[in-house]
Amino acid sequence: MTGDASSIQLDYLPRLPIHKDTGIGCIGSGFIMADCHLEAYAQAGFNPVAIASRKPGHARKVATRHRIPRVYDTYRQMLSDPNVEVVDIAVPPDVQLEVVREVVRHPHIRGILAQKPLSNDYEGARSICNLCTQAGITLAVNQNMRHDQSVRACKSLLDVGVLGDPVLATIDMRAIPHWMPWQERLGWVTLRIMSIHHLDTFRFWFGDPLRVFASVRPDPRTAEHFDHEDGICLYILEYSSGLRCAAWDDVWAGPSAEGSASDIYIRWRVEGTDGMARGTIGWPSYPARTPSTLDFTTRESGAWHQPRWEEVWFPDAFAGPMADLLCALEEDREPQTSGEDNLKTMALVEACYLSAREHRAVEIAEIIPSPGS
Repeated sequence: MTGDASSIQLDYLPRLPIHKDTGIGCIGSGFIMADCHLEAYAQAGFNPVAIASRKPGHARKVATRHRIPRVYDTYRQMLSDPNVEVVDIAVPPDVQLEVVREVVRHPHIRGILAQKPLSNDYEGARSICNLCTQAGITLAVNQNMRHDQSVRACKSLLDVGVLGDPVLATIDMRAIPHWMPWQERLGWVTLRIMSIHHLDTFRFWFGDPLRVFASVRPDPRTAEHFDHEDGICLYILEYSSGLRCAAWDDVWAGPSAEGSASDIYIRWRVEGTDGMARGTIGWPSYPARTPSTLDFTTRESGAWHQPRWEEVWFPDAFAGPMADLLCALEEDREPQTSGEDNLKTMALVEACYLSAREHRAVEIAEIIPSPGS
């Protein structure tokens, strides 16, 4: 790390496993797999040994590009390969449960990295978690914004307590994402695709809120292509400590795609009783490598500290979820983004939908079933 850094050691990079030769089988060969996962795995020295997708010809091209030794015509064939110990799933959420049902039938498979959102809804996600628990397979969810370097650096500041008690945290997104074709058939735009990152980041930083109030409207640009409710999303999280978190996820960002000047960015801010931190997320500039940033100040220092790094969220941070899964297998523990943990993020997303539809604050306990139910 370079720049005007304080004496605080920021834990902004993933911890890598001792053994990197665990065989990874890849399901899917689209952008997220080809340009994010496999690029990051190569940098980290991980071991993808096989790949399969619904387009075998494309899978072969990706295998050649990333030097993956085996390509299968179907993922079911790949799952029988004894060299595949961990499965990396990169498929749309409405087919992920079907894929997991097949994966858990193979006792040589020890771990799964699944995409977010884990399923269409909370109940589907719960089914995936139950399948993995019953099969003794360790499940992690690719909530990769937790591994954005500025997000992890902020978590370091919170963990050592230099910001004091958190008072207010905000995320302000004005960006135009590239939507996936499957979103049209599901009628989703922002809450389950982009907001899920920010909701999970708030949980990563501060734990679980009591309730959420959300308000949404369609995105005018996307509404020209398909009907949806969750285009522009605003939401407030309430914590028992008095902490409030808020985000506005604006995927319209003005008519910049239609000819106006643009003002594209993602910014975040955390205010505490003893200090505050602010940052930017470099992802909207992709494919240009633009590192996220962190600035922080404390009552004791009276100055801004501005640590900087070369790593970026896309694709570098995508090594993080797989690294943690491999470490979890080595250490016989649950991953930080385990399936069980991710159910709480899924519940928060569902609470946002319910809040927006009923125009009221929704307790998270309304979504998560009580024990034994």
